[in-house]
Formats: sequence, C-alpha cells, structure tokens
Amino acid sequence: MIRALSLTISTLALGMVSTNAIAQDQIIRVGNLLTDAASAPSGPATIIVRDGKIADIRRGSEPVDDPGATIIDLSTKTVMPGLIDLHVHLTGDPGGDFWKETTEPAEWGVVVGAKNALVTAKAGFTTVREAGSSQYSAFSLRRGTAEGIIPGPRIIAAGPALAIVGGHGDVSGFTEDVNDLLTSGYSCTGAVECAAKVRKASRAGSDIIKITATGGVLSQQGRGLDAQFTSEEMQSIADTAHSLGLKVMAHAHGARGIEAAARAGIDTIEHGTFADEAALKVMKANGTAMVPTLMAFKGVSERLGKGIYTPVVEEKIRMTMGKVGKAVSMAKQMGVPVAFGTDAGVFNHGRNAEELQLMVDAGLTPREAVASATTVAAKMLDMDNEIGRIAVGYSADLIALDGNPLDDVRKLEDVDWVMVRGRVID
Repeated sequence: MIRALSLTISTLALGMVSTNAIAQDQIIRVGNLLTDAASAPSGPATIIVRDGKIADIRRGSEPVDDPGATIIDLSTKTVMPGLIDLHVHLTGDPGGDFWKETTEPAEWGVVVGAKNALVTAKAGFTTVREAGSSQYSAFSLRRGTAEGIIPGPRIIAAGPALAIVGGHGDVSGFTEDVNDLLTSGYSCTGAVECAAKVRKASRAGSDIIKITATGGVLSQQGRGLDAQFTSEEMQSIADTAHSLGLKVMAHAHGARGIEAAARAGIDTIEHGTFADEAALKVMKANGTAMVPTLMAFKGVSERLGKGIYTPVVEEKIRMTMGKVGKAVSMAKQMGVPVAFGTDAGVFNHGRNAEELQLMVDAGLTPREAVASATTVAAKMLDMDNEIGRIAVGYSADLIALDGNPLDDVRKLEDVDWVMVRGRVID
C-alpha cells in the first residue's frame, strides 16, 4: 500500500514537472519598447516570456514562429518595466479609528491585503516593500502572490516594526493593561534587547527590518517627530541586521533622528521630512537612500479638519505642512539617492503613481522619477539583476500604457495592462 502510494505521488510529481516544462510561451507584441529609465522608447518589438522570465527580445514587428504560444497584442502601447513601491501597507486602509486595533483580529489584515494587492498590481506596481504589518499577515500575502493564489505584486515584507516602548510603532492611546495586550512584541530598550528583536524578526521571516527611528504622525503618542531610538540602539539594530544579510529601513522625520540613523548604517530613510544639510551629508557619506513618501502627506492633508484624526494626530500633521518635498530637492542637489515609496495605506491604495508627479514637483526630472521607481528601487532591494528593467533573464514584470512616461510621468497614473512574474493581472 505504502509503495503504491509512493509510486502514485512520484507519477503525479513527474506529471507536474512535465506540465511546467512544456508550458506555453507568451509572445508579447509591443508598439513602443522602453527597456529602462535611462533609455528612450525604441519602437516596435516582441518580448518572449517563458516560465515567468523574459526569454528573448526581438526588435521590430516581424512575426515569431511559435505555433503553441499565447499571443498578447500590445502593438498600440508603450511597454516598460513594472513599477516598484518601497513603502506600502497592504494590510491596512486609511482612517483614523485607532481603537479598531482592539476589535479587528490580525487575520483581517490578510483579507484587506488581498484586496489591496490586486488594486496595487492593477495600478502598475509589480513589486512592493511591505513596510509594517502584524506578525504574519504580510508574510501570508507574500506567499499568496508568489504562488499565484492571490493576484498581486511581488512582496518584500518587513513584518512588525521595531519601536521604543510607547513610541511610534508601539501600541499607544489605551490604558496600560490594553497597551500590554495589544503590543506586537517588537518594542525594545537598549542595544542588547534591540539586537534580540532583530534576530526574532529574522527568525519569523522578515525580508527587511523596519524601525521607527523618530516619532510619527499617525500614532497617538504626542511627543513630536524627533529621535526616539538612541544612537547605540540603532547601531545595534543595523549591525545585527547586516550580519544576518538583512537591510534596515527607518521611519524618520526629525533631522537629528535621520542623521543618527544614517550614521548607524541604516540603509533607507523613510519620509525624511525635516532632513537638513547635516543629516543629508551623513546620508551621502554612508550611502543611505531617501524614500520620501510624498503621497502620505497629500493623503493625510486631504483628511484634515474632517473629524477623521484625533487632535494629537492633527497637530502633528500640521507640523509637517510646508516642509514636504524640500528634503527631496536638497537630497538631489547633494547626491543622495532618492528611491520611490508612497506609504500607501495612509491614502487609498491604487493611487501610488501620483507620487511620481510630486517628485517632479520637488525637483526630479521625469526620467529621474521613473528611475526612482524602477532601476533605483531595484538596487535598494538588491534585486537589480532581476527586476527594474526589461532584459533577457529578468522577471517578466511588465506594464503597458499610452504615451511616453519620460515626457509626462502622469501617463503612469493610467496603466492599461500588467504582468507580474509572467502572470497577467486581470
């Protein structure tokens, strides 16, 4: 009986391998090919996709002899690499009801996340970095999109953020007994405990370590937007993460918190709202990139004065007004890398591409803005040999649209067709 069952399983496994081996090619007829942000659109081409990767690129519009292939006709469209958003929260939607933490189980985040993963992919984003969630919700989404069970982008997931006790990223706004019940288990005090929490996150499955280096806008603690972790704690987090082969992303608004995070070797500064010349010099010296998330500020400003946020949050939102975007201009001038991220979830998912025009308004050229969401973002993920451009051997992460986004980045707010890992997103 056992031998017969083993033979049956082996036969099924061989059948699955055989089916995958003879999977149909996908032949994509392209009207205008834009391989990467550094190039110009080069006219008609044919892209051959096999097993989720780009197998061949043929210039011109000559037909390809492959009788068993699936033909995808995009001959009237510009086709370019899928976009990358380095800062999203798929498992949440915008709103001000912080007390819902006491009523909604973590599993609900997977349901919300499945909805938002599809919306995000349809908006042209084929890879995202999930910048903070409950313990396993983003990891479940990551597996779901990787296996094709949930339609959506490739997900690089942080899991819960490391925070100081009572700081941004920790639970606050309730009585202490409720705070203790709701805590994620990733707040830490002192270099030794913070190193332990990095190791815990790595063991749990984090692809990257997220920390809240400064106060934040939408949390209920009202102690401003300056540094929260000490320099020693951030150094310990960075050193431990890097020893495990993980990068660190730091939520940071205040200038001195940004400077301390960059000096500690944190890899990316998220938001960077009040970055000044001193902070940016340290970022430049340490190779730390800025992920400005300008759409987050646009999203929260649209909800001001409507009774959505608590008074403590409204006060912090108003602190940022008038500063948003200035650090991006300074970063460009000083040679600090600027990579694309939006903080989607603070605003409605699917609006991610609106960030591009905000970056242009802040001083980037359209080409630089598109690069920030493709080649630059891919480099931040150490995936620049896999995503961010159209090239043989790269993942088949492709989008189609009308016009040339290097002339007008707002063209990317209306994407017509999306493929992630060779799967068409419907």
